Amino acid sequence: MTLDNLNQTYLLFGIFAAILIFASSVGFILKKKTGNKPSSVIDNLNARINAWWVMLIVIGTAILLGKVAFIVLFGLISLFALREFISLLPTRRGDYFPLLIAFYFVIPYQYYLIYTDWYGLYSIFIPLYVFLLIPIASLKQEDTTHFLERSAKIQWGLMVSVFCISHVPALLNLRLPDFDGEKIWLAIWLIMVVQASDVLQYVCGKLFGKHKVAPVLSPSKTVEGLLGGIVLATALGVTMSWLTPFNYWQAALIGFIVCIFGFFGGLVMSAIKRDRGVKDWGQLIHGHGGMLDRIDSICFSAPIFFHILRYWWS
Repeated sequence: MTLDNLNQTYLLFGIFAAILIFASSVGFILKKKTGNKPSSVIDNLNARINAWWVMLIVIGTAILLGKVAFIVLFGLISLFALREFISLLPTRRGDYFPLLIAFYFVIPYQYYLIYTDWYGLYSIFIPLYVFLLIPIASLKQEDTTHFLERSAKIQWGLMVSVFCISHVPALLNLRLPDFDGEKIWLAIWLIMVVQASDVLQYVCGKLFGKHKVAPVLSPSKTVEGLLGGIVLATALGVTMSWLTPFNYWQAALIGFIVCIFGFFGGLVMSAIKRDRGVKDWGQLIHGHGGMLDRIDSICFSAPIFFHILRYWWS
């Protein structure tokens, strides 16, 4: 990272920190106005702001430590996410060996492939080889009860929690001839736009929401919140286009696309939670559920963003 790019990165995180300080101040004032009484809307908003503080500090530290730290960070994110995914699913003794492979071989090796920039194997390792390996490993105990369902659940967990999420650090390996900035900026742009879309959908929904989008899957999501959140997050993507090789129109289109996929990612993961009869994936993040509750939208948007860049800007 050149000195000029490093200074711009510091400036970028300074801007984000200033925004969060303002948001935290607003949340504190709103809480004081209620006399510190419980308020689902204000408490939820403050929990989201606190989660953003944690994300900013952790990601900023990983960026300053370099590429390896950034890859390790997302490897740990995948580890916690897969653990949450599997913990909500009924498992049997016959699942022990494939789960051992998933946690102690698949996750480290997937991120090792990113570290070595071996895109050919990285792109098919989980969708092809692990897809075949998991049911083979499940044969060890000769347990045929719900065999297909059990194998599919582990494969789904690996695809969502590991393969899809690993596309965020994989952005660092892209070769973009017309882009002089740091590749890490691409990851920052994606994370900020998609996460901002989530928060803004919630805020707009609380302020203007009247019509439910999917009342069974996610009762808090409204049409007005969806439209307002995506429009505002897309506008944020346009103002942050200097972090990317996009012009304003390209940033608007791609921002819109990743926000849409992020929205559907959230709905799909909500459908799985409803199927399991739970509200949150876990309690890793105090007051705001588990790791998957924070990254569900990125699970679906990261691969789309990665391949848009790879096939149209490389």
